[in-house]
Amino acid sequence: MTSDHPTAPVSAATADWVDPAVMLSDPYATYDALRDTGPVVWVPAVNRYLATSFEACRAVEADQSTYSASVSGGAALMARALGSPPMLRKDDPEHAAERNPINASMRPRNIRATWVPLFTRNAETYLAALVEKGPDEADLNADYAAPLAAKNLIDMLGLPDATPADMQRWSHAFIAGFSNLADDPDVWRRCDTARTEVAALLDELIPHYRRHPDSTLTSAWATSGLPPTAIAANIQLTISGGMNEPQHVITNMVWALSRHPEQRDRVLADPQLWPAVFDEAVRWLSPIGMYPRETTRATVLAGVELPAQAAVGVVVGAANRDPAAFERPHAFDITRPRQPHLGFGSGVHLCAGHWAARISVGEIAVPLLYASLAGLRTDERRPEQWAGWVFRGLTTLPVTWNATADPDHSPRKDRRP
Repeated sequence: MTSDHPTAPVSAATADWVDPAVMLSDPYATYDALRDTGPVVWVPAVNRYLATSFEACRAVEADQSTYSASVSGGAALMARALGSPPMLRKDDPEHAAERNPINASMRPRNIRATWVPLFTRNAETYLAALVEKGPDEADLNADYAAPLAAKNLIDMLGLPDATPADMQRWSHAFIAGFSNLADDPDVWRRCDTARTEVAALLDELIPHYRRHPDSTLTSAWATSGLPPTAIAANIQLTISGGMNEPQHVITNMVWALSRHPEQRDRVLADPQLWPAVFDEAVRWLSPIGMYPRETTRATVLAGVELPAQAAVGVVVGAANRDPAAFERPHAFDITRPRQPHLGFGSGVHLCAGHWAARISVGEIAVPLLYASLAGLRTDERRPEQWAGWVFRGLTTLPVTWNATADPDHSPRKDRRP
C-alpha cells in the first residue's frame, strides 16, 4: 500500500546536517527538523532514508510486500548481532511460522493466569531492594527497573540458570549490535560472547523442554519443530526487546510523572488511569526509536520516490510526535483522546510482548512503586542519564521519596533478590 497523494511524487530531500552523536543525547529536535524537511528524507550520516511522519511509518508497516523486514547489506545489523535473522527480520509466511508458537502464551488471559503472580512477586522483591538502598542513594533503573525486567523475562522464557545480571549483559550487547551503524568491532565481540553464552544454555534447555514441555516461551519454541538456529535467534531477540522496553517504560513513566505532578496526583487519585499513563509514556518517550525496512521495488512513500532495495529507517520515535497525527505532540498528557501510536510497531510485526509489558509495567511494577513509596519522585540532587536514539532510555535515574512511607503499603521485608 502506498500513499495516495494528489501531487506528483518528488525526489527525497537530503539532510546532510544530521549528526548521530547529537541524536544520542536528544533526538527530538533532529526529528522535528527532518519532518519539516519532508516525510521521507535521505540521511547520508546513517546511509538510509528516514521516514519520520506518522503517515509514512504506518504505510510502511501496512505493506510488507513493498517494505520488507528482511533487510540486507549494512542494514542487516540484527541478523549479524544474533547470528541469524529472527522473526522480526522476516516477512510472512516465514515470520508467522516463528511467531505463531508463542502467540497463545502472550495473550492477555494467559498472561494474567500464568505470569501475573510471578510479576507481582518479582516486583515486591526488587521494591524491597530499592527501599534498602534508601531515598538518598536509590537508582530506579539499576535497583528496580533493570533487574525486575530481567527477572520477569527469565521466568517467561524459562531460563532458570540465567541471572538478572546475565540478562542485562546479553541484552545490552545485542541492542548495541542492532544499532552498530559504525560497525564497531568491539560491539560485535560483545555480541559474539553473549550469543555463545546463550547457546550454552539452550544446548541443554531445548532437549529438556522437548521432553518436559511447560508454559514458558522457550518450551513453546522448542516444541514447535523450528530449527535450533531459529529458536536461538528468537530467544535472543526476546532477551533484547523483552528487557529494553519494560525497563525503559518503568523509568520513563516515573520520569514523566515527576515532571507533571498534577497528572501524577490525578492518577494516584484514580488508579483506572494507569493504562493511559503507560500508553502516553510509550508514545512520548518511545523506547524503540527506529527500525529498518528495505524496498522490494521502486515505489512512492508519502509522496516521495524511493528506488528498489532502498534502506529505510522507520523512525517511530519521530512519528509518535508528529503534529499531523497528535495534538500538542511534545506534551505529556494522560488525558489526551485515545488513539493509536507506533510505540510497539503495527501490522504483522506488532510487538508480540506488548500485553506482557502493559500488564507487568502498567498494572504492577509502576503502581506498586507509588503505592509503597509516598512522594516518589526523581531526585534532582543527583544527575540522570539518557542514551540512544535507535533504542532510547534512561541508563541512570536517581529517585527519592518521603522518609515516612505508609506502613500499610510498605514492601515485604522478607523479600530479597
